[in-house]
Amino acid sequence: MEFRILGPLEVHARRAGGGDLTPRAAKLRVVLATLLVRANKVVSIDRLIDELWGDEPPRTAMTTLQVYVSQLRKVLQEADAEGGRKALVTRAPGYMLLLNDAQLDLVRFEELYAQGRKAMDRGDYELAAELQRSALELWRGPMLSDIPHGPLLNSTAVRLGETRISALEQRISAALHLNRHHEVVGDLQTLVTELPMHEQFHAHLMVALYRMGRQADALSTFAKLRATLVKELAIEPGIQMQQLHRRVLNGDLLLLHPSAWRAEHPENAGSLPHGAARAG
Repeated sequence: MEFRILGPLEVHARRAGGGDLTPRAAKLRVVLATLLVRANKVVSIDRLIDELWGDEPPRTAMTTLQVYVSQLRKVLQEADAEGGRKALVTRAPGYMLLLNDAQLDLVRFEELYAQGRKAMDRGDYELAAELQRSALELWRGPMLSDIPHGPLLNSTAVRLGETRISALEQRISAALHLNRHHEVVGDLQTLVTELPMHEQFHAHLMVALYRMGRQADALSTFAKLRATLVKELAIEPGIQMQQLHRRVLNGDLLLLHPSAWRAEHPENAGSLPHGAARAG
């Protein structure tokens, strides 16, 4: 079996002739999704009921949940006659879905992302860019975009969304270290539109544009970011953004070299939470 949650929920059988076995019933999909985001860990009955019905569970919630679990076991067994029968186990105080790492796209994404970070830390930018690219290719849209999110699914979606942004930043940073600014400038222009207060993406775009001989566009990028931060949060860009602005304004030739940008690339600098925390 193969499960995909980085986008709409999908369940695929790996056996010959197997296809899409994704449950269609809405509540059954919620149960499966909740078990998947906590794969190989026990999910309590109370947690499952909370994801299914929130603060207003029916009096028959326990019995209905047992019915959903029984139906889900049938789906898993249809997908994999041998492994599916053993995948969903009862384990106090709830249930646990047993999977290997290759069966769930979430696990593969997190593994590739972690490997990419390590490659970045040791200066292997070629490998870092490739690993983060592979990680990002697993995404087909927002996590579980076709399923209502209870508290657990919502918090997981937020966390993974932030990790995806970090993977994007790492991939682009690695490309800039490799002097491949032409390859990422289009992506960066899209990202600063989608995330108008994310300082690190704006910084990367400024560097990419500057290296392409587009000093005026780089300065305009800073001006737009500053205007947005002042209007929305009543704060100025961070100190490193201001330093980068001065370097671009002064035509600092060192910015044309990847090594010069490395010194101004602190981990996770310039995201919105970082900016929002600064005093105006």
